[in-house]
This record gives sequence, structure tokens and C-alpha cells, in this order.
Amino acid sequence: MSSISLGTKETATSSDSLFSNYKPSTAFLFPGQGAQAVGMGKDAHTVPAAAALFAKANEILGYDLLDICINGPKEKLDSTVISQPAIYVASLAAVEVLRAQEKGQDIIDSVDVTCGLSLGEYTALAFAGAFSFEDGLKLVKIRGEAMQAAADAAPSAMVSVIGLDSDKVAALCDAANEEVSEDERVQIANFLCPGNYAVSGGVKGVEAVEAKAKSFKARMTVRLAVAGAFHTHFMGPAVEKLEAALAITDLKTPRIPVISNVDGEPHSDPVTIKKILAQQVTSPVQWETTLKTILGKGLQTSYELGPGKVIAGIVKRIDKKAAPVENISV
Repeated sequence: MSSISLGTKETATSSDSLFSNYKPSTAFLFPGQGAQAVGMGKDAHTVPAAAALFAKANEILGYDLLDICINGPKEKLDSTVISQPAIYVASLAAVEVLRAQEKGQDIIDSVDVTCGLSLGEYTALAFAGAFSFEDGLKLVKIRGEAMQAAADAAPSAMVSVIGLDSDKVAALCDAANEEVSEDERVQIANFLCPGNYAVSGGVKGVEAVEAKAKSFKARMTVRLAVAGAFHTHFMGPAVEKLEAALAITDLKTPRIPVISNVDGEPHSDPVTIKKILAQQVTSPVQWETTLKTILGKGLQTSYELGPGKVIAGIVKRIDKKAAPVENISV
């Protein structure tokens, strides 16, 4: 929609280094799967532009997304195929809520870097004008369906390991992998923040991580309520479907840097961005590196747009001196 595609360039640069020397001051940060909660979107009707996004989403998805967001049931909203579109739409609706506030447009205009956690990278790209709201939603729909299908094809799981640094979690994974077959192996799938890393892999591998965590002095483990081992080779079957969808998507150079989950860098070449989005479902999420990088480059102000306050908590864990992240939700 025109309100989301803010002055997008029509011609793509041939180089991928347009943003290599970016100096961030104000960031929009977008949440990923897991941030959803029944009741989100309940204020969408108060802002016409936000309500319009949900109405458009209903047309594209073929069901009443806003009704599921507001009323649930929780099991339905939490499913991969619904939670991913729900968070994408609710997050961009939050942009419209901010835009409707006094000086909201000034804040939006001041944003000079954006990124999103896993699924949130699609939201960030839409905000940055790399693709339209509609095209982004179509991609997210296919992504959710493809990831669910990949999870259904082979039993797998994810678990958060709390209280260890990333090297210790990697060693824990190695120890677990010695006890399971190759197709059950685990790896760090989400480098979230110090002391909180998500491990993905086969069910037996994840069970081995849970059994050994205490001996590695982990504070606790938390099994994640997701369909399967996201951001590992288990999601391999989803890549081809995503590549096919990306191939027919009109993707332009973003108007501001969008930091990739795969390598923690901003990319400007549309072909490269498409390749990275396809790789993203099988690659570890480098969220800790991303936030450390933009904070280290001088980021002053951050907004978390969408449901929950997960990212605000992560920023505080990464840098206690960082300015508080303001949450905008709908």
C-alpha cells in the first residue's frame, strides 16, 4: 500500500554496498514469531489506515485475520501459518498507529535503519519499501505454510537454553550430538542475547540438550511452542517454495538499511536480498550481532513496532546503557 512504501526507488542498484557505511541514529525493530498474543489488534479500528491493512490482509489470506488476533483461540493464533501473517500485519498496523499520532510522521521520517527478528525481517523490508505490503504478506503466508510443511515432514523441536554464553551452548550441542544419530543433531538456531540462545534440531537431540543442560551449568531450558526446528536444515524443504515465490516478487532496493538476520549486514541489491531471504529459514538468526552492531555504530533511539516487548528486553540484556526501547502496538 502506498502508505507503507515510503518513497521507494524504482531502479535497483547493481552494487550491494550502498549501505556499507551506514550510521544509524533511529531504528524501527520488528518482532518475530512468538510475540503474538490473543487481543492484539484490538485498537486497529481506531486508526483507519491500520484497519485498512487488516481488511486487505483478509482479502489476501481468505480468512478474518483480525478476528483471530482479537479473539483467538490461542492455539489457532499460535500456529505457524497464522502467527506469521498476524505479526507481520499487526506490526505494520502499528506503524500506521504511530503515523496517526502527533509528530508520528516526524518519527517515521527520522528512522534510518530497521531490522526484524526472523519473520520480522519481512516486516522491516516492507517498511523500508523493498516490496509492497501486499507482496510481503503473500511471501509471509507462503513462508509460514512452507515452514509448517517442513516441520510436519520430520519431527523436530526447539529449546531455549538460559544462563550460558554462546560458546558453552555450542559445547552443549556438541555433547548432545555425540549421543544421537546424524539426522537428530542440534545446533544454535537463534543467537538472541547473552544468556539466551535457542537450539534447534531433532527431537532426540533436543531431549539430550535438556538432559545435559544442568551439567553445563545452564540455569534452565524452556521447550519452545513452535512447529519444529526453525533455522536449521530441517527447514530445507521450505527453501524451494520460498525461492519460487521470491522469484516472482517485485523487490526493490530498500530506502534505508535493513539488517539481515543471516549475516548482520545491510544489503541493497534486490537479487542478493532474495537469496538471503531464502537462506534465512535454514540459517541461524544473528540477532545478538545485529543489535550489538547498530548500538555500536551510535544508535540513539529505538522503537519496537508490533505485539509484545520481547525486543525491548533483548536490547537491555545486550547493552544496559542503551536508551529504553519504546513500544508501539495496535
